[in-house]
Amino acid sequence: MRPFSLQFLVDVFPILLPFLSATLAVVVGTIFFGSIAGGLLAWAKAGSYKLLERLAQAYTYIIRCTPPIVLLFIVFYGLPKFCLEVLDTNINDYDKLFFVIISFTFLFAAPVSEVMRSAYEAIDHGQYEAAVSIGLSPWQAFFHIVLPQATVVALPNFGNSVISLMKDGSLAYTIGFIDLIGKGQLIVSMNYGAYAMETYLALALIYLILTIGMEKLFLWIEQRFSRHKQAA
Repeated sequence: MRPFSLQFLVDVFPILLPFLSATLAVVVGTIFFGSIAGGLLAWAKAGSYKLLERLAQAYTYIIRCTPPIVLLFIVFYGLPKFCLEVLDTNINDYDKLFFVIISFTFLFAAPVSEVMRSAYEAIDHGQYEAAVSIGLSPWQAFFHIVLPQATVVALPNFGNSVISLMKDGSLAYTIGFIDLIGKGQLIVSMNYGAYAMETYLALALIYLILTIGMEKLFLWIEQRFSRHKQAA
């Protein structure tokens, strides 16, 4: 059995790190579009329209029961076929990043909608009513009174969802998207399975650093939003 090579572990980092940008592109793109979709789902769940509420709840339930890799395959293989047969549009040549972001947007929106809904409902509705009663419009009351407080409540769970997303995003290599994991798989294949332990250990260390960085970032953001509480 070939001995563990610490030198290869060190040497593989510069080969993997250029593909960190692809991994982060998936995370950033999914956070942007998934947060918008999650916000709309949260609005439907917290609103007074029963049909929209039930549809949003059903969507969340279905997505929670669907493995990420299955959802990725459904979008990657099913969306081009749907667009070609229904919309008469060929998207087979689109970059794989497009399909990855769409897939994980569907995935990310479900838990984030619950985070947003629970954060919104945690804020005393009397504050909103008091703001409206002194002359603020409903939108002003929401953005100036409710949203800042709900953001502080939502941030810890939102951060956990982002970290889960980053780890689930590693499945993108299964459709040929070359990110950190995809490049790691190529390195192992080019070495005919040799140095697999060193390569995957390097990937684990990179993801560990990314996770710690994400936790620190969300903790800093939470502290910034909570300054008024600390001052009080």
